Amino acid sequence: MRHAIVLAVAVIIAVTLAPRGAGAEEIQRTLSLTGTGEVSAPPDIATIDLGVVSEAATARAALDANTGAMNRVMAVIGEHGIAASDVQTSGFSVQPRYVHDPENRVPPRVVGYQVNNTVHVTVRELDRLGRVLDAVVTGGSNTIQRLAFSFSDPASLLDEARRKAGADARHRAELLAEGLGVRLGRIVQISEAGGRPPQPYLIRAEAMMSADVPIAAGEQAVSAGVSVTWEIE
Repeated sequence: MRHAIVLAVAVIIAVTLAPRGAGAEEIQRTLSLTGTGEVSAPPDIATIDLGVVSEAATARAALDANTGAMNRVMAVIGEHGIAASDVQTSGFSVQPRYVHDPENRVPPRVVGYQVNNTVHVTVRELDRLGRVLDAVVTGGSNTIQRLAFSFSDPASLLDEARRKAGADARHRAELLAEGLGVRLGRIVQISEAGGRPPQPYLIRAEAMMSADVPIAAGEQAVSAGVSVTWEIE
Protein backbone atom coordinates (compact mmCIF):
# COMPACT_ATOMS: atom_id res chain seq x y z
CA MET A 1 0.00 0.00 0.00
CA ARG A 2 1.39 3.37 -0.98
CA HIS A 3 0.65 6.21 1.40
CA ALA A 4 0.60 9.90 0.65
CA ILE A 5 0.23 12.47 3.41
CA VAL A 6 -1.19 15.90 2.74
CA LEU A 7 -0.76 18.35 5.62
CA ALA A 8 -2.44 21.66 6.29
CA VAL A 9 -2.26 23.93 9.33
CA ALA A 10 -4.17 26.90 10.70
CA VAL A 11 -2.77 28.67 13.75
CA ILE A 12 -4.51 30.83 16.30
CA ILE A 13 -2.80 32.33 19.35
CA ALA A 14 -5.27 33.65 21.89
CA VAL A 15 -4.88 35.60 25.09
CA THR A 16 -7.75 35.52 27.60
CA LEU A 17 -8.21 36.68 31.15
CA ALA A 18 -9.26 34.10 33.71
CA PRO A 19 -10.15 34.74 37.38
CA ARG A 20 -7.43 34.00 39.87
CA GLY A 21 -8.53 34.45 43.43
CA ALA A 22 -10.16 37.56 44.83
CA GLY A 23 -9.42 40.68 42.81
CA ALA A 24 -6.65 39.03 40.74
CA GLU A 25 -6.49 37.95 37.11
CA GLU A 26 -4.40 35.32 35.36
CA ILE A 27 -3.51 35.62 31.68
CA GLN A 28 -4.33 32.36 29.87
CA ARG A 29 -2.50 32.00 26.57
CA THR A 30 -3.40 29.29 24.08
CA LEU A 31 -2.25 28.04 20.70
CA SER A 32 -4.85 26.45 18.39
CA LEU A 33 -4.25 24.74 15.06
CA THR A 34 -5.69 22.14 12.71
CA GLY A 35 -3.65 19.22 11.41
CA THR A 36 -4.67 17.10 8.43
CA GLY A 37 -3.61 13.60 7.42
CA GLU A 38 -4.38 11.77 4.20
CA VAL A 39 -3.94 8.12 3.24
CA SER A 40 -4.04 6.85 -0.34
CA ALA A 41 -4.56 3.17 -1.13
CA PRO A 42 -5.75 0.96 -3.98
CA PRO A 43 -9.42 -0.02 -3.61
CA ASP A 44 -10.02 -3.72 -3.09
CA ILE A 45 -13.66 -4.22 -4.10
CA ALA A 46 -15.90 -3.17 -6.98
CA THR A 47 -19.67 -2.88 -7.22
CA ILE A 48 -21.63 -3.09 -10.47
CA ASP A 49 -25.26 -2.37 -11.31
CA LEU A 50 -26.09 -4.47 -14.35
CA GLY A 51 -29.10 -6.13 -15.88
CA VAL A 52 -31.32 -6.81 -18.85
CA VAL A 53 -33.83 -4.64 -20.67
CA SER A 54 -36.32 -6.59 -22.85
CA GLU A 55 -39.08 -5.37 -25.15
CA ALA A 56 -41.98 -7.25 -26.75
CA ALA A 57 -45.49 -6.70 -28.04
CA THR A 58 -47.05 -8.01 -24.81
CA ALA A 59 -46.07 -7.75 -21.16
CA ARG A 60 -45.99 -11.55 -20.90
CA ALA A 61 -43.63 -11.93 -23.83
CA ALA A 62 -41.34 -9.15 -22.55
CA LEU A 63 -41.27 -10.71 -19.08
CA ASP A 64 -40.52 -14.19 -20.43
CA ALA A 65 -37.65 -12.87 -22.56
CA ASN A 66 -36.25 -10.88 -19.66
CA THR A 67 -36.51 -13.79 -17.22
CA GLY A 68 -34.62 -16.11 -19.58
CA ALA A 69 -31.86 -13.57 -20.16
CA MET A 70 -31.52 -12.72 -16.46
CA ASN A 71 -31.33 -16.40 -15.51
CA ARG A 72 -28.40 -16.77 -17.89
CA VAL A 73 -26.72 -13.66 -16.50
CA MET A 74 -27.18 -14.83 -12.90
CA ALA A 75 -25.73 -18.24 -13.80
CA VAL A 76 -22.67 -16.57 -15.33
CA ILE A 77 -22.19 -14.42 -12.22
CA GLY A 78 -22.21 -17.53 -10.04
CA GLU A 79 -19.83 -19.38 -12.36
CA HIS A 80 -17.26 -16.61 -11.82
CA GLY A 81 -17.13 -17.12 -8.09
CA ILE A 82 -19.48 -14.35 -6.96
CA ALA A 83 -21.28 -15.42 -3.77
CA ALA A 84 -25.08 -15.29 -3.70
CA SER A 85 -24.88 -12.87 -0.76
CA ASP A 86 -23.04 -10.40 -3.05
CA VAL A 87 -25.86 -10.29 -5.61
CA GLN A 88 -29.00 -8.31 -4.85
CA THR A 89 -31.88 -7.18 -7.06
CA SER A 90 -31.77 -3.38 -7.16
CA GLY A 91 -34.54 -2.63 -9.65
CA PHE A 92 -37.41 -4.24 -11.51
CA SER A 93 -40.05 -2.62 -13.70
CA VAL A 94 -42.66 -3.45 -16.35
CA GLN A 95 -43.72 -0.45 -18.41
CA PRO A 96 -45.84 0.06 -21.51
CA ARG A 97 -44.33 1.72 -24.57
CA TYR A 98 -46.48 4.36 -26.25
CA VAL A 99 -46.62 5.96 -29.64
CA HIS A 100 -47.92 9.53 -29.69
CA ASP A 101 -49.79 11.32 -32.42
CA PRO A 102 -47.61 14.34 -33.37
CA GLU A 103 -50.75 16.48 -33.67
CA ASN A 104 -52.44 15.07 -30.54
CA ARG A 105 -55.56 14.14 -32.50
CA VAL A 106 -55.84 10.76 -30.80
CA PRO A 107 -54.71 9.49 -27.37
CA PRO A 108 -51.33 7.75 -27.03
CA ARG A 109 -51.44 4.12 -28.15
CA VAL A 110 -49.66 1.19 -26.43
CA VAL A 111 -47.37 -0.53 -28.93
CA GLY A 112 -45.45 -2.84 -26.60
CA TYR A 113 -43.94 -3.39 -23.19
CA GLN A 114 -40.50 -3.01 -21.66
CA VAL A 115 -39.16 -5.05 -18.73
CA ASN A 116 -36.06 -3.87 -16.85
CA ASN A 117 -34.37 -6.09 -14.25
CA THR A 118 -31.20 -4.84 -12.51
CA VAL A 119 -28.93 -6.45 -9.92
CA HIS A 120 -26.26 -4.94 -7.66
CA VAL A 121 -23.13 -7.13 -7.71
CA THR A 122 -20.09 -6.90 -5.42
CA VAL A 123 -16.81 -8.24 -6.81
CA ARG A 124 -14.32 -8.89 -3.99
CA GLU A 125 -11.44 -10.10 -6.17
CA LEU A 126 -10.59 -7.30 -8.58
CA ASP A 127 -8.46 -9.52 -10.80
CA ARG A 128 -11.75 -11.19 -11.84
CA LEU A 129 -13.57 -7.94 -12.66
CA GLY A 130 -12.69 -7.71 -16.36
CA ARG A 131 -13.66 -11.34 -16.95
CA VAL A 132 -16.93 -10.91 -15.05
CA LEU A 133 -17.90 -7.87 -17.14
CA ASP A 134 -17.09 -9.65 -20.38
CA ALA A 135 -18.97 -12.77 -19.30
CA VAL A 136 -22.18 -11.03 -18.23
CA VAL A 137 -22.40 -9.08 -21.49
CA THR A 138 -21.79 -12.27 -23.45
CA GLY A 139 -24.38 -14.02 -21.28
CA GLY A 140 -27.10 -11.51 -22.11
CA SER A 141 -26.74 -8.37 -20.00
CA ASN A 142 -27.42 -5.33 -22.18
CA THR A 143 -27.25 -2.61 -19.53
CA ILE A 144 -24.42 -1.75 -17.14
CA GLN A 145 -25.46 1.35 -15.27
CA ARG A 146 -22.74 1.85 -12.70
CA LEU A 147 -19.27 0.60 -11.75
CA ALA A 148 -17.70 1.86 -8.52
CA PHE A 149 -14.49 1.04 -6.64
CA SER A 150 -14.28 1.21 -2.86
CA PHE A 151 -12.71 -0.34 0.25
CA SER A 152 -13.86 -3.42 2.12
CA ASP A 153 -12.50 -1.95 5.39
CA PRO A 154 -12.69 1.86 5.13
CA ALA A 155 -12.67 2.32 8.93
CA SER A 156 -9.03 1.20 9.25
CA LEU A 157 -7.94 3.69 6.59
CA LEU A 158 -9.86 6.51 8.24
CA ASP A 159 -8.30 5.63 11.59
CA GLU A 160 -4.85 5.80 10.03
CA ALA A 161 -5.67 9.22 8.55
CA ARG A 162 -6.80 10.39 12.00
CA ARG A 163 -3.53 9.22 13.56
CA LYS A 164 -1.58 11.13 10.93
CA ALA A 165 -3.69 14.23 11.53
CA GLY A 166 -3.01 14.06 15.27
CA ALA A 167 0.72 13.56 14.71
CA ASP A 168 0.75 16.47 12.26
CA ALA A 169 -0.99 18.74 14.76
CA ARG A 170 1.51 17.87 17.49
CA HIS A 171 4.52 18.27 15.20
CA ARG A 172 3.39 21.67 13.92
CA ALA A 173 2.56 22.86 17.42
CA GLU A 174 6.04 21.97 18.66
CA LEU A 175 7.69 23.77 15.74
CA LEU A 176 5.57 26.88 16.24
CA ALA A 177 6.13 26.92 19.98
CA GLU A 178 9.89 26.71 19.42
CA GLY A 179 9.82 29.49 16.85
CA LEU A 180 7.71 31.72 19.08
CA GLY A 181 9.84 31.09 22.14
CA VAL A 182 7.07 29.49 24.19
CA ARG A 183 6.49 26.06 25.66
CA LEU A 184 3.46 23.84 25.09
CA GLY A 185 1.39 23.12 28.13
CA ARG A 186 -1.59 20.83 28.56
CA ILE A 187 -4.15 20.24 25.83
CA VAL A 188 -7.40 22.02 26.66
CA GLN A 189 -9.53 21.09 23.63
CA ILE A 190 -9.57 18.49 20.82
CA SER A 191 -12.16 18.20 18.05
CA GLU A 192 -12.35 16.45 14.71
CA ALA A 193 -12.30 18.89 11.81
CA GLY A 194 -13.13 18.33 8.17
CA GLY A 195 -11.64 15.32 6.45
CA ARG A 196 -12.89 13.16 3.61
CA PRO A 197 -14.23 9.63 4.14
CA PRO A 198 -13.82 7.04 1.38
CA GLN A 199 -15.98 7.82 -1.64
CA PRO A 200 -16.90 5.25 -4.31
CA TYR A 201 -14.98 5.95 -7.53
CA LEU A 202 -17.35 5.70 -10.49
CA ILE A 203 -16.56 4.68 -14.06
CA ARG A 204 -19.06 5.37 -16.82
CA ALA A 205 -20.35 2.19 -18.41
CA GLU A 206 -19.43 3.20 -21.96
CA ALA A 207 -15.83 3.70 -20.88
CA MET A 208 -15.38 0.01 -20.20
CA MET A 209 -17.19 -1.63 -23.10
CA SER A 210 -14.16 -2.62 -25.16
CA ALA A 211 -13.32 -6.09 -26.43
CA ASP A 212 -11.05 -7.02 -23.50
CA VAL A 213 -12.82 -4.87 -20.86
CA PRO A 214 -9.62 -3.40 -19.38
CA ILE A 215 -10.22 -1.96 -15.90
CA ALA A 216 -7.86 0.28 -13.89
CA ALA A 217 -8.81 0.73 -10.23
CA GLY A 218 -6.12 3.34 -9.45
CA GLU A 219 -5.99 4.68 -5.90
CA GLN A 220 -8.41 6.51 -3.63
CA ALA A 221 -7.68 8.97 -0.83
CA VAL A 222 -9.08 9.14 2.70
CA SER A 223 -8.39 12.20 4.83
CA ALA A 224 -9.09 13.36 8.38
CA GLY A 225 -8.57 16.59 10.30
CA VAL A 226 -8.18 17.42 13.97
CA SER A 227 -8.26 20.77 15.77
CA VAL A 228 -6.23 21.01 18.98
CA THR A 229 -5.78 23.80 21.50
CA TRP A 230 -2.80 23.90 23.88
CA GLU A 231 -2.04 26.17 26.77
CA ILE A 232 1.32 27.85 26.22
CA GLU A 233 3.80 29.03 28.86
